[in-house]
Amino acid sequence: MELQKNTKIDPNGLIPPYGGELKNLIIKDKKLIHELISKVNYEFECSDRNACDVELLMVGAFSPLEGFMDESNYESVIKNNRDMRGLLFGLPIVFDSHNEKVKTGDTILLTYKKQKIAVLEVNSKWEPDKSLEAELCYGTNSLDHPAVNMIFNERGRFYIGGKIYGFELPIREFPCKTPEEVRATLPSNYDVVAFQCRNPIHRAHYELFSNALHSNNVSNNAVVLVHPTCGPTQQDDIPGKVRYLTYKKLEEEISDEKIKWAFLPYSMHMAGPREALQHMIIRRNYGCTHFIIGRDMAGCKSSSTGEDFYGPYEAQNFANKCASELMMQTVPSKNLVYTREKGYITAEEAKKFNYQIMKLSGTEFRKKLRNGEPIPEWFAFKSVVDVLRRS
Repeated sequence: MELQKNTKIDPNGLIPPYGGELKNLIIKDKKLIHELISKVNYEFECSDRNACDVELLMVGAFSPLEGFMDESNYESVIKNNRDMRGLLFGLPIVFDSHNEKVKTGDTILLTYKKQKIAVLEVNSKWEPDKSLEAELCYGTNSLDHPAVNMIFNERGRFYIGGKIYGFELPIREFPCKTPEEVRATLPSNYDVVAFQCRNPIHRAHYELFSNALHSNNVSNNAVVLVHPTCGPTQQDDIPGKVRYLTYKKLEEEISDEKIKWAFLPYSMHMAGPREALQHMIIRRNYGCTHFIIGRDMAGCKSSSTGEDFYGPYEAQNFANKCASELMMQTVPSKNLVYTREKGYITAEEAKKFNYQIMKLSGTEFRKKLRNGEPIPEWFAFKSVVDVLRRS
């Protein structure tokens, strides 16, 4: 079904940003920038995670936010996954600090690798109940969960809310298009299917997002936006720069006008259902109407027991409940397997015809990668393997 038949569109024939307006918090007026810097009380160097959040605020990926959430909005989001206006948010967007002296009304210059990127006007400062945040947002207080460990052991004692005035985007090893730039590449009046990942793209991923264009709820002339996150993620994941290099190789290799590529400076929280909602809101701001939801999306395992923190369909079920309010649709990812007889098909079809399923676990893949052993091309693109071996 074409987009204009089932949802509102903006003047360019695309889904409107969340809240109706794509925020751009970057100031061009040099005089105003000088005035803001002259009022600065403190200078904070952003962590990698902070810098991702600042950038996404500046370019409007977190629209309709114009800065970091204050205490009231933070509490509303962790308890109800909605801000005080009733707008959906999966996770709170907050700045953190150990600085006891910062107070409401102060102005903070934010830097990243010594680059001046923004000013934060403080309108709220509080000491959060991190235990409650962990339980409500991640469903656990266990430090075996990477994000719970992060909020207790990486984030500062205090959270700070306030308006952001952006100067320039962080200089990164992986350039990331803004929502405005991505929207300019998308076709008018047709569906845009977002594919989110945080790891190198293998053959099964490619089959998954190219197959999504043929889903019953996707228009004929739809495109897919392959939109991987390149910010911090789990500790044992492949570094962002290396992931970016694999994506660029594939972008060059796969020449298809129906496949668009962009990269997202987002730090993963592995929050399962809550993160699925957060990703959908962000992708709507980038112009996407549909979002591919895989089994156990943004899920993770306990670092001590190996048990999953979320059920395989929790993220899908939660996203489906929120989709209509976001004016979006979900595309469930098919359970694709590689068979000797027919290549990639659904697991159900393989079982029906008793085809031989070929498997290679992630552990086996990494072992072959380390040892220089051949990796079957049905599993991974040779170009991606070459990049990973050089890294």
